[in-house]
Amino acid sequence: MAFNDLLLRTINGEKTERPPVWFMRQAGRYMEEYRAIRKKVSFLELCKTPDLCTEVTLQPIEAFGFDNAILFSDILIPIEPMGIQLDFNPAPVIANPIRTMADADKLRELDPEKDVPFVMETVRKLVKALDVPLIGFSGAPFTLACYMVEGSGSKNFENIKTLIHTDPETYRIMMEKLTSSTLKYLQAQIDNGAHVVQMFDTWAGVVSPYDYEKYIFPYVEHIANNLKGAPLIYFAKDSFSFYDTIGKLNCAGMGVDWKATLKDADERLSKGKFVLQGNFDPVLLFGSKEAIKETAEKIIAEGKDLKGHIFNLGHGILPPTPRENVEYLVKIVKGEA
Repeated sequence: MAFNDLLLRTINGEKTERPPVWFMRQAGRYMEEYRAIRKKVSFLELCKTPDLCTEVTLQPIEAFGFDNAILFSDILIPIEPMGIQLDFNPAPVIANPIRTMADADKLRELDPEKDVPFVMETVRKLVKALDVPLIGFSGAPFTLACYMVEGSGSKNFENIKTLIHTDPETYRIMMEKLTSSTLKYLQAQIDNGAHVVQMFDTWAGVVSPYDYEKYIFPYVEHIANNLKGAPLIYFAKDSFSFYDTIGKLNCAGMGVDWKATLKDADERLSKGKFVLQGNFDPVLLFGSKEAIKETAEKIIAEGKDLKGHIFNLGHGILPPTPRENVEYLVKIVKGEA
């Protein structure tokens, strides 16, 4: 089968016949094929086994015909070799959170080829197996820092915010190590064949616009300015209020959650500068086919006025999502329903 380059043409700003379609977390628990594998291995074992990661990454491509694959892994995989004691139970739990200068000093920078060779092997296997582009990915430095400081997920993020404002030097040391490690991690994925990379800043929206500009954006900007060889998509959830700042980034694509229209996002993000990705609310996949079609067609219509549009969800697909609705939405985007 010929290589499907629709995503690559779109991310490079070419006008295409339709938007490429893929979903964040498109490989995962909503698919029975994935659940069958997870019954045999733990989540961390899965992430560290290239043959299984390859199989899981390919599952949604084969089932639904998405226009690209995204590497199956977890954003926290790179922090373990940096010195973080990580487990999933089932959500991530960190036994040695970063709270002091001594903790930050102990962190070491990632050497991707040496520390996470299984990720690079998976990338190479996928590039050989796929007839669509592969997206590599990482967590953004601040989102990784949130887990590392809080020790788990959080409602209020009081520990990371307190650290920023009471011990900025410890925060700076941690963030510089995370930024260097993230840059090397993404670059290694590109060097091993990833066609595009995405950086997930899931928790960027928990801070104020002022704190985002001062304490988060400079690190994201450093990565965007120094990554070479493939387009970068940046996705910061709940970030509409600081799109003026994010709009200064030097990257190809920008992920948009469902809380803003594509038109409004484009206006705030240096109009016409970025290819936008998004922004179907993943919860709508539990609704009627009529509601799915109506919303999808609105998003597709809006996307036609942009520099470029990649159809995606506004966040990751949810585990109980009905499989038939995923299939239906993909067909709508492809003009088959």
